[in-house]
Amino acid sequence: MGELGISIYPSKSNLTEMKDYIAQAAEIGYQRIFTSMLEVADNPSETIGRFKEIIDYGNQLGMKTSLDVNPKLFAKLGISYQDLQFFSDLGIWSVRLDEGFTGLEEARMAMNPFGILIELNISRGQHYIDMVMDFGADKNRIIGSHNFYPQTYTGLDFDYFVQTAGQYKSHHLRTAAFVDSMNGSVGPWPVSNLMVSTEIQRQLPITEQVQLLKMTDVIDDIIISSSFLPKEELAAVYHVFYSSVPMLSVHLAKNVTEVEKDVIVTPLHMYRGDYSGYMIRSSETRITYKDSNFPTHDIQSLKKGDITICNNAAGQYKGELQIVLKDRPNDGSFNLVGRIKQNNLLILDLLKPWQQFKLQISS
Repeated sequence: MGELGISIYPSKSNLTEMKDYIAQAAEIGYQRIFTSMLEVADNPSETIGRFKEIIDYGNQLGMKTSLDVNPKLFAKLGISYQDLQFFSDLGIWSVRLDEGFTGLEEARMAMNPFGILIELNISRGQHYIDMVMDFGADKNRIIGSHNFYPQTYTGLDFDYFVQTAGQYKSHHLRTAAFVDSMNGSVGPWPVSNLMVSTEIQRQLPITEQVQLLKMTDVIDDIIISSSFLPKEELAAVYHVFYSSVPMLSVHLAKNVTEVEKDVIVTPLHMYRGDYSGYMIRSSETRITYKDSNFPTHDIQSLKKGDITICNNAAGQYKGELQIVLKDRPNDGSFNLVGRIKQNNLLILDLLKPWQQFKLQISS
């Protein structure tokens, strides 16, 4: 089971509001904290003191902190990659390398006597993780996380995101990625139009971002990149993250009947296993509603994302709910009853045969 995380930025926030936010997240069930030391203040000792205080507070509440660093910071603070005592004194759970070394250094860092995990930057791609593992790194001490990208159109291509995270999963390593919300108020950089890992997330509400990343099957942990989201939104993210069944939002067609609405909101639909590339079939509804009336209406041609219910003309298929995967003509036996919300079409592509799912009517 993966874990949820929040982000805090001690150089941008005061201790009281950070502690309140951490306590709020811990109460809901969040378990990880991400923070960055990429920008150290003019007074490093003062900066480090603030980091230690807030990290210690998170530890007291059972939350574990990942600290984002790079080789320049090692040099600035006089830290050797062969001695992680500095990070142990801070109380962190993992050192996240925003920029890596050659693979050898990372493998040696993973041998540290403090139990600190080494968190690699998945977004770097290439064969970076293979190089690290080729140097004999302890896979129990190596994890990975994608970057986040504050500027519009700089986020990762979705296929690249999945492919690079898949490299880490091939080594059976834990992975993470970032989501964000317009309701977040503090981030590390001046320019920020949502700090998300993939560009496609920038157009999605945070709960739909979470569901999308879950559906890839290559991301374990999800971290909210900006600070100070409202408690209600933290709770909504938690609910979606730990839900065992994906939810697709539906816009109803104008002429949908009450019986058809009931079919749509069936507690659980199942993607029939002997699947057709043209549709997702939820066949149980034709058994549940075998005695119901499904008069013909809205039998126009069908487009990807349309939701249909087989009408009285469909014979033994009457009452079966289907979701269109490829544009096709309608022979008159399919009532168009709704449409998957545009933002959910990629989630639709990630559904697998035999997987259960829910449909939720969108207001």
